[in-house]
Amino acid sequence: MDEPNRTAEGIRTPIPKLYYLIFGFLMVAGASSDLLSKQWVFQWRGLPQQMPPWWLIEPYVGIETSVNQGALFGMGQGQGWLFAILSIIALVGICIWLFVFKAAESRWLLVAMGLVTGGIIGNLYDRLAIPDMPGEYRGGVRDWILFKYQDYVWPNFNIADSLLVVGAVMLAIHSLFLSPTEPKKSS
Repeated sequence: MDEPNRTAEGIRTPIPKLYYLIFGFLMVAGASSDLLSKQWVFQWRGLPQQMPPWWLIEPYVGIETSVNQGALFGMGQGQGWLFAILSIIALVGICIWLFVFKAAESRWLLVAMGLVTGGIIGNLYDRLAIPDMPGEYRGGVRDWILFKYQDYVWPNFNIADSLLVVGAVMLAIHSLFLSPTEPKKSS
């Protein structure tokens, strides 16, 4: 379990500069790997339905381009502007929580939020319609990872989605197993 940085008197010390660098590295590396992979795959495979899936492990794991105009599992189709606003609010909230309220004292939370932030930035880039996509796809999130088992096809996703899931799982583990307990006060 991570112990917060405290002096012998129980006073919090500042967040180490290295923690800012770790957070920044995870954020930039995550967003960059997502954006570069989307750029490469869409250049290689084209827009959705232009090419059949390319199978890495046929017919289970492959690459197929798709564009999601909604959020998780395609919910909220056409509400990209709302998800963009929520993403910006989440980015600001994460930074405040980590560095103003000092949640970054926990290396576990620092890594989890670095991954989540990288994922948010990767998908936000698409939602802000920065990539040059045709009208019907403009502002949608580019997905390309395909999983299929028999007749079930998991909704396509991308590296940013994977970062968000890993970060969320880390948050759940932290809240269930790693959160510090409050010391009992003597009466």
